[in-house]
Amino acid sequence: MSDTHLRPQGWSRRSILKAGVGLGAAGLTGFSLGSSAFAADGSLNFMQFIGPNGPSKTQSEWIVHLVDAWNSANDAKITLDYVPDSEYIGGTKLATSFASGQGPDVFLISPGDFLRYYNGGVLTDLSPHIDAAAQADFPETVIANRKVDGKIYGVPMEVEPMAFYYSVKAFEDAGLNENDVPKTWDELLEVGKKLTTADRYGLLFETQPGYYQNFTWYPFMWQGGGEFQQADGKSAFDSPATVAALKLWQDAVASGAAPRQALGGGGSDIAANLASGYCAIQNMGIWGISDLANNAPDFKYGVFRLPVPAGGKYVTVGGGWAFVANAKGKNPEAAAKFIAWALASMSKESIDRVVDWCTVAKSDMPPRNSALKAGAAAFDKGMLGVFTREIHPGTRAEPRLPPEVYKMISDAIQGTMLGGTDPQQAAATASQQIDAFLASYKGAPLL
Repeated sequence: MSDTHLRPQGWSRRSILKAGVGLGAAGLTGFSLGSSAFAADGSLNFMQFIGPNGPSKTQSEWIVHLVDAWNSANDAKITLDYVPDSEYIGGTKLATSFASGQGPDVFLISPGDFLRYYNGGVLTDLSPHIDAAAQADFPETVIANRKVDGKIYGVPMEVEPMAFYYSVKAFEDAGLNENDVPKTWDELLEVGKKLTTADRYGLLFETQPGYYQNFTWYPFMWQGGGEFQQADGKSAFDSPATVAALKLWQDAVASGAAPRQALGGGGSDIAANLASGYCAIQNMGIWGISDLANNAPDFKYGVFRLPVPAGGKYVTVGGGWAFVANAKGKNPEAAAKFIAWALASMSKESIDRVVDWCTVAKSDMPPRNSALKAGAAAFDKGMLGVFTREIHPGTRAEPRLPPEVYKMISDAIQGTMLGGTDPQQAAATASQQIDAFLASYKGAPLL
């Protein structure tokens, strides 16, 4: 999710519209649905933050090659509209383009912002262009939060589970080794304190409010059995599991083991925080593998899965970006065909494209069973292998919630972690707010 202080290698799951929570209800009450105003030559505008000439050479090359391959064989051309992630992710460029009636024909959204655009009426049903075999190739845990009434409105390009990364040197300096990797929350806090020195924090969570911080916090709530909603549709946020998760992050900061502010692009920037020596353990997603390879290739590190609370169950969260088409764009059908061709065909080229994105352009888990099989060699070795075997099997899909609900949860996290609010009070207040909002909510189901 980085912005003006972004990391040189580019974007990633960190990327869930940090600034998006500030857009509030604008995305739910509808957009100005004028057709795209970009690309005067009649081509379809693809707004994204990858390339051409984006900050990551491998990612930029991937998307340029993708569009060149499509344009060489189709009359409906695609033009890449590169927007720096400081504007696309850290700012409001995408949302304001729709508000002014100039929304792109194709664009990228995360599950965290799905309801803003679906409820705003600007997402095209892609299902008619994706055959049954390809639809079945996406596990339900990956595709469900991009579907409404069985129809697919977004095709994911990746799955990005969260874990912890640690500095081998920091562990050694503290007399610790891989056998001391924490398996419980209590051990996490204990080890975090042992690793804390006058010059280094032992542990780091995201501290900046927004979609990304919420995303990284959810698995801690889930591990204790917490949920957002009850079966009757009312809020389930005021629960012992929620209170415990809020308290864990609060205790990490209050003990001095975790900082009140991360460096660089924030808690998703592993080079600026873990590799720089600012912290010894960092809560981070799978994209950190490629980040470190690009920006700190000599840094020695290990990875371990999220510890669990007493009596809890291991779970992590997996997000990822998806291609979507503007229902009010110049040619929604052509845009939908492009997306299906790019990421959701059973052709070898489409499958290999997903493998390349997840193993060459970045480091991610693939959103398709066929891609996991085709890229088996890459997904079975090194740190990707650790994620494949130990971390990814516990992945739960990133929730899709309205922006208003995200803000209520964000306020609870910020208030407890940095503001000294009592976790029980924060959970109760947020739950009451969520109930009040849900009482009149009329959009697609929350997941």
